[in-house]
Amino acid sequence: MTPRHATPHAPQGDRSVIKTLGLIGAGNIGSALARLAVAAGLNVVLSNSRGPETLAGLVAELGERAHAATPAEAAQAGDLVVATVPLNTYKQLPAAALAGKTVIDTMNYYPERDDRIAELDAGEQTSSALVQRHLAGSQVVKAFNSIDFVRLFSSARPADADDRSALPVAGDDEAAKSQVAELLDALGYDAVDIGTLADSWRSEPGTPVYVQPYLPVRPEGLTAEETGRWFFEVPGVPVPVGKVRELTDTAVRRSAGDARATLA
Repeated sequence: MTPRHATPHAPQGDRSVIKTLGLIGAGNIGSALARLAVAAGLNVVLSNSRGPETLAGLVAELGERAHAATPAEAAQAGDLVVATVPLNTYKQLPAAALAGKTVIDTMNYYPERDDRIAELDAGEQTSSALVQRHLAGSQVVKAFNSIDFVRLFSSARPADADDRSALPVAGDDEAAKSQVAELLDALGYDAVDIGTLADSWRSEPGTPVYVQPYLPVRPEGLTAEETGRWFFEVPGVPVPVGKVRELTDTAVRRSAGDARATLA
């Protein structure tokens, strides 16, 4: 769903390396990224679990730069590929088609949705480490998991904007992280390297950088209907590089099984 009264402010123009963004998952985050990518002059190949024909409306909205495909086809087409599906379906990601690719993992662990994952509940792994284990032939980079989809779309700004926000990025491969930082820049964000996939918990639900800093304080006393309108219409709060570093540096790890979305 596109937030009302929001226009992406991503920089325009051609990109020397990233020409096509593949998306496995076309829900809220995937759709927001697709809109930003098209606004930035990139081609997008969208896919979901229900089939290309179910994406006809979104593809028509996005225009000639957008195409629908199967997940394997989107994986093969993308110079970068975004995996943005519920975490409990990560083993369905097409590992063979994604081999050799940089894969952006936007997924978070929500036990109430994903059921319990013992390794995460015990703190033995991060969710991105599990994704990397499944995608052994790919380079997984965690990004776009710490901002809600409305602000992801509406808070994008050109590189020289005073109110440009930053987003945390984590991964084990430096070249892959650089490629993802290039994409963030194209879409309208600075990137803050917070370390390896083992460090990616610093941007997970329940940490200081997760969602809330990008939102103003919600007014008290709103009805459910008013809260919904507020969520979709309120402008985001700029969170610059230094603030993201501060928030991620001060994060304290707790059991992933206790993770809850910041927004009630």
